[in-house]
Amino acid sequence: MKSAVETLNPTRVRLTVEVPFEELKDSLDAAYKKINQQVTVKGFRKGKIPARVIDQRFGRGAVLEEAVNDALPKFYTEAVNEAEIDVLGQPEVDITELKDGETLNFTAEVDVRPAIEIPDFSGIEVEVDAVEVTDEDVEKSVEQLRERFASTSPVERAAQDGDVVTIDLEAKVEGEVLEDGIANGVSYTIGSGELLEGIDDAVKGLEAGGEATFTSELKGGSAAGKEAEVTVKVTQVAARELPELDDDFAQLASEFDTLDELKADSRKRLENMKQYDQATQAQERVLEKLLEMVEVPVPEKLLEDEINTRKHNLEHHQLGQMGLDLAKYLEIQGKTEEEFDAETKEAAVKGIKTQFVLDELVKQEKLNVNQEELTEHLMRRAASSGMSPDQFAQAVVEGGQVPLLVGEVARGKALAVVVEKATVKDTNGEIVDLDDEDEVEQATETVEAAEGTADEAAEDKSEA
Repeated sequence: MKSAVETLNPTRVRLTVEVPFEELKDSLDAAYKKINQQVTVKGFRKGKIPARVIDQRFGRGAVLEEAVNDALPKFYTEAVNEAEIDVLGQPEVDITELKDGETLNFTAEVDVRPAIEIPDFSGIEVEVDAVEVTDEDVEKSVEQLRERFASTSPVERAAQDGDVVTIDLEAKVEGEVLEDGIANGVSYTIGSGELLEGIDDAVKGLEAGGEATFTSELKGGSAAGKEAEVTVKVTQVAARELPELDDDFAQLASEFDTLDELKADSRKRLENMKQYDQATQAQERVLEKLLEMVEVPVPEKLLEDEINTRKHNLEHHQLGQMGLDLAKYLEIQGKTEEEFDAETKEAAVKGIKTQFVLDELVKQEKLNVNQEELTEHLMRRAASSGMSPDQFAQAVVEGGQVPLLVGEVARGKALAVVVEKATVKDTNGEIVDLDDEDEVEQATETVEAAEGTADEAAEDKSEA
C-alpha cells in the first residue's frame, strides 16, 4: 500500500491511497465466505460453493464490493497512522479506481486537529474580585439559618406577607378544568415566589375559607406556557415565628455553644466560599487570556456538529425537564432566534478552542493523569449525574468513555499549570495566592464549563 497526504486547509486533508490487489486477498476470502453462508446453490452444500460458481451466479462485482467495504477501514487506518495525522470525525471516502486483479485506489478527505503553537504564557495577568466578608453578609447568613428553624402556628386573621397558607388550587384553560389542574392541601409561603405568578396578590387579605380567582401562565404540566384561570381557596393561615437570636438558638441550630461562635463560623464559611469563587474567576480569566494569545483554526464540520449537539442537549434535556420548548425559552430570555444562534456558535467555538489549546499544553508539558485524580473526578461527575459512583463507573466503562474522562482531568491540569504561572491580583491591588488544595479538580470544572461538556456528559452517562 502507498499513501500520500495533501493539506486542503489548516483543518482538513486528503489522503490518496493505492492498494495492490494482492493485499485484498484476506478481504476477498472473507467476502466469499460470507456470501457462501448467505446463499444456496442447487448441487452444493451450504458454505461449500466454489468461488467461480459464486462469480457466475451472483457476479464478481458483488464479491468485490463486499471485499472493498471490508478492507477500506483497515487501509484508511494504516494511511492515517503512516501519515501521523490526528483525525477528527469520519472521512469522506471516494473510490477512484478499482481494477479487478490489479489495484484499488481511493481518496479520503477528513478533518484534522490543527497544528497549534503555544506562546509563552508566563506573563498573563488578570484581576479578580477581592475576598471581603462584611458584617451584613454574616447577619444575612445567620438570618437564613434562622428562617430554616422557624415554626408556624395557625391564626384567625387575614393572610399577609410571610405567612404560610394551606390552599386548594383549580386551573382552567379555555373554561375547561385541566386533568392535572387540581391540587389540594398545598402549603405555600406568601412572598416566596415558588408557585404561580399572581398568587401572592390573590391570597393576601384572605382568611381561612376565603377564595379568589386570578389569571396566570402555567409553568408546568399538560398546559405549560398557557394562560389559565386559577381559583385558589385558603383553608388555613399560619404565622411564622422565628427563634430568638441568642445562645440557645446557636445550640439548637449548630454544634456551637454561643451565638458569637456561630457567627464566627458563618464568617469563615463565607470566606471559604468567596475564595473558591475567586479561584474559579481567576481560572476563567486566565483561560480567556490564553485563548486570546493562540491562533486556533476551527474545522467547519466539527463546529457544525458541536452547535447541533448543544442545541439538542438544551432542547431535549434541560428545557424538556422544565416543560419548556425553545420558543418559550427564548421568549423568557428576551432573545431572538438569531441572537441565540450567534451565542451558541460563539460558545461552541470557545469550547473547541479550549480543548485544542489545552490538549496541546498537555503534550507540551508532558502531563499525566494518575488513578487518584481520575477517581476523584469520577466521583464528582457521578454526583452531578445523580448516579452512584459504581453505576457511573460502569456506564463510563461500558460506553468506552474512560479516555474522555482522562482527557477532562488532563486539560484541568494544563489550565492549573497556566494559572500557577500567571499573576493574579484582586481589585485592591493585592497579589492573590491561590490555594493548591483541589486546584486540579476545580480547574477541570472550569474547563468543562468553557467546553460546555459538564451537563451534556452527565446526561450522556445517565442514558448509557
